[in-house]
Amino acid sequence: MGNPQPVPDGLAADPLLLTPEEAAQVLRVGRTTIYALMKAGELRPVHIGRSCRLARAELERYVRMLQNHPQAAPAQHRRRSQPKSANQSGLFNPDSWDAS
Repeated sequence: MGNPQPVPDGLAADPLLLTPEEAAQVLRVGRTTIYALMKAGELRPVHIGRSCRLARAELERYVRMLQNHPQAAPAQHRRRSQPKSANQSGLFNPDSWDAS
């Protein structure tokens, strides 16, 4: 085989794909926020084997989307409503109690 070519400084300093941890550093958010954004479908990861990476272009797309729609909150700040487990409408209505 030939001699390996050194990677140009421009490519080494600006990788095409980032780990979730590196993406968190670029966006200046926590790693958990990156995983939450991926789960919510707001960030689209690239899978190579079992590895999960984020393209720089995807991070730039996400930031542009935030700039165009500033009311969109990050995934970790959204609250899910809790499902109601039972109908409790008459629970505190004294008219519905049996007079035993």
